[in-house]
Amino acid sequence: MTELTSLRPLAAVLVSAVIIVPILASRGRPNLREAWTVLAAVTKFGLVASMVPGVLAGDVYVTNLGTFVPGVEFALRADPLGILFGLLASMLWLVTSFYSIGYMRGLDEHAQTRYFAAFAGSLSAAIGIAFASNLLVLFVFYELLTVATYPLVTHDETDEARAAGRKYLAYTFGGGVAVLSGAILVFWLTGAPGVPGTTAFSAGGIAALAAADPVFARAAFALLVVGFGVKAALMPMHSWLPDAMVAPTPVSGLLHAVAVVKSGVFGIARVVLDVFGPDLVADLGVGVILAAVAAFTLVVSSVIALRQDNLKRRLAFSTVSQLSYIVLGLAVLNPLSLVGGLLHIPAHAFMKLTLFFCAGALHVETHTDDISNMAGIGRRMPLTMAAFGVAALGMAGIPLVAGFVSKYFLLIGTVSSGGIVFTVALLVSGVLNIAYFWPVVYTAFFESPGEADPKPVVENVLGGRYGAPETAPDGGSTPDDDGVRDDHGYAADHEGQGVVDDAEAAAQIERDHGHDSGLAWEHRAWNGAESTWFMLGPILFAATGSLVLGIVPDTAVFLRIVRLVVAGATGVSV
Repeated sequence: MTELTSLRPLAAVLVSAVIIVPILASRGRPNLREAWTVLAAVTKFGLVASMVPGVLAGDVYVTNLGTFVPGVEFALRADPLGILFGLLASMLWLVTSFYSIGYMRGLDEHAQTRYFAAFAGSLSAAIGIAFASNLLVLFVFYELLTVATYPLVTHDETDEARAAGRKYLAYTFGGGVAVLSGAILVFWLTGAPGVPGTTAFSAGGIAALAAADPVFARAAFALLVVGFGVKAALMPMHSWLPDAMVAPTPVSGLLHAVAVVKSGVFGIARVVLDVFGPDLVADLGVGVILAAVAAFTLVVSSVIALRQDNLKRRLAFSTVSQLSYIVLGLAVLNPLSLVGGLLHIPAHAFMKLTLFFCAGALHVETHTDDISNMAGIGRRMPLTMAAFGVAALGMAGIPLVAGFVSKYFLLIGTVSSGGIVFTVALLVSGVLNIAYFWPVVYTAFFESPGEADPKPVVENVLGGRYGAPETAPDGGSTPDDDGVRDDHGYAADHEGQGVVDDAEAAAQIERDHGHDSGLAWEHRAWNGAESTWFMLGPILFAATGSLVLGIVPDTAVFLRIVRLVVAGATGVSV
């Protein structure tokens, strides 16, 4: 592997940070502001993509900015693992920039300039994480990502949003403290009298750690995994993620399906592959513990997802589960499972971004957020719900979609390593994925408001919608204890402030949600009439990416990069 001195890693980090100034200066001129956003996104993606051929050929691009602390350089390094994350984040930021225009304008959101500026800052931090050359540089950008994303989480400025923001800061800054503590411990363990330690990433692990005291080495591993595990939403450090769904949907889509949560699993990947190395992780016996936590998380969060009626919360708990697929693949340490875990990073990103984009389009066009209110909505949003169905199939591991390929590698990797318990966990979670995604697709295409059955799938005092109304024989909803019905009961006014007659309620639903006079969703053709192409275009792009990764994985650049990462860390070509 040849190191090449280059400014491209630095430029890729800085381009979206620099663009914050003209974005803020364009307040009051939305077209210019959004043009700056798209220009920065195109430039960032072009810079990252320009390094991909060289990385595949064995080159590593390095920008050295001097000494951070004695023995630790502040350097940016575009190696195969960094390119994997950097290419994904920059590509999907470009897509999300267009989607954000449609979403924010469609809802006439407030503080749009602040939103686009914070988004740009977040992507600078994400690319900094991708190209960090050592643990301390990674820590700096890891914390900057928290700071940059806080205004996005609290964008609505409601009490709920502020509470979610405080929780987000508490969890992620706490995780940052753990990362810094682990990095300092690694630096100490790798040093010797007269020789400073190191936290620099090295394929296969830092050699000096193999001679360190096992007790302290396990402590360093635990601190780093806990710190990165916060953003990776490993249980019990996951509860910030569902609460953060109060953010606008583009934020939920990119930052909570790509940048923020993926920075957590990316950090764990660095620790396993480039700090400790698969061999030392196995020798210390910490891999099986991490795998057990991941297996527990992916099953339990899937069960919790069954209880969610709000679509974004169901997707949030699905994200908690799917992130643990990645961590499980890393923790099992088999070359095949490593390929599966790393490939699931882009696979999950494309699929989950599709799902969140679809949820956002439903909200903008129909103001519908709960699955129980989506009966027949496929008539109103045919392309959107078809894309949702494609991504849902992939999340469940159905062939021809991205999720199947990554989960196939995960399954054969766990079987090959003898971890049958982990294989069973993957299979059980796959069945649960079908259980919580199929009702959404079925409700959208095969039900109507008059014949819809209650949602969520599992409904009891532990989850779901508390006090959800029962369906009456005529297809409406029976009154609750206060005599007020929900939207599909057509017996309460739009704000839930009092009882009105059915005709007025139906007219309000028609105006706001796109129902026809028969209280069914109006029909929209498959030509894109359901929404603006600023939103439909990104939805279809992300769904198509999910299919490409599932149908022709060997020709997709992400799989080639993943194979290169695994070969460098294990010495085994897969």
